[in-house]
Amino acid sequence: YLVTDEKIALMERIVDRQLQSLPDLYGLRDEVSVYIGIPFCPTKCAYCTFPAYDINGRQGSVNGFLHGLHEEIRVIGKWLRDNGVRITTVYFGGGTPTSITAEEMDALYAEMYASFPDVGGIRELTVEAGRPDTITPEKLDVLKKWNIHRISINPQSYIQETLDAIGRHHTVEETIEKFQLARSSGMRNINMDLIIGLPGEGPDEFAHTLAETEKLLPESLTVHTLSFKRASEMTQHKDEEKYRVAARDEIGRMMADAVDWTERHGYAPYYLYRQKNILGNLENVGYALPGMDSLYNILIIEEMQTIVGLGCGATSKWVDPVTGAMTRLANPKEPKAYIDTYRKYIDLKLEALEIWNASRKESVGMV
Repeated sequence: YLVTDEKIALMERIVDRQLQSLPDLYGLRDEVSVYIGIPFCPTKCAYCTFPAYDINGRQGSVNGFLHGLHEEIRVIGKWLRDNGVRITTVYFGGGTPTSITAEEMDALYAEMYASFPDVGGIRELTVEAGRPDTITPEKLDVLKKWNIHRISINPQSYIQETLDAIGRHHTVEETIEKFQLARSSGMRNINMDLIIGLPGEGPDEFAHTLAETEKLLPESLTVHTLSFKRASEMTQHKDEEKYRVAARDEIGRMMADAVDWTERHGYAPYYLYRQKNILGNLENVGYALPGMDSLYNILIIEEMQTIVGLGCGATSKWVDPVTGAMTRLANPKEPKAYIDTYRKYIDLKLEALEIWNASRKESVGMV
């Protein structure tokens, strides 16, 4: 398959680590995980193609979206309870889920606790707080109140000129301040994302970002390699000077530096995925300190378990418990389209869950 020995060794190491974190990884087909998509951000990053709409001036859309999302959570949660289906992990993504207000977050998590079966038994509850400019003491209090296990605070880079160029309207200092604020609020499982190959950055700039990360030492670190996604602003204007990126050999050096840095600081790789048009033909790798791997990240990448997607742009991935065959169902990405059609997609999910449950009962009978 033309895979190098180096990459084979990396993948074998990841598999070993995953089975330490999830010894029952290959036996979780009778449970589900849940992804909840919040499609709003303070601004849209130049490299992004996720469902991410500027929250400013969209309160009508926010209110309508949240009304539909609460209904999705209630109906799907009731089905899971009535059919005795356990939830392994829940992941709030987006967009930036902390773009909504603290009061809206509080009501949303209250709905989750009221609707989902045995929330206290869910192994991992993650909320992406990726944009530091969305984090407030009040929102951290809400996360603590509802026992959110894990959050992400994503610097992407510690070079201010880079952040300005890619449309991340926060400062380097704000990233550090909000990380420390989360620590002081009691958060003990924080992830950070870094991106190799952002415009204008080479090995020296990336070395600075790693040095700044060393001062904080989050529990996990996802090292992305920049991908030119077809619909992103960066891809549409990649010939412009402000979006010039490093050469292939420099990208490789930055990845090697990341691998060396994680090894020296006690992080081990635990999941990996690739994207189209990724610089240097490389990959995105998640690293974590011992016992701090994201269970949801393992499950979504390994595709061993059904993921029920709720909210804007959320894709449900149905894994047949008997055959392992997978089918998908995607919710609309745009808030207005979601508001207009969420009841239709609830019905489609209920139909898919019934089919999945019939196969689940068959697999139990086979055992």
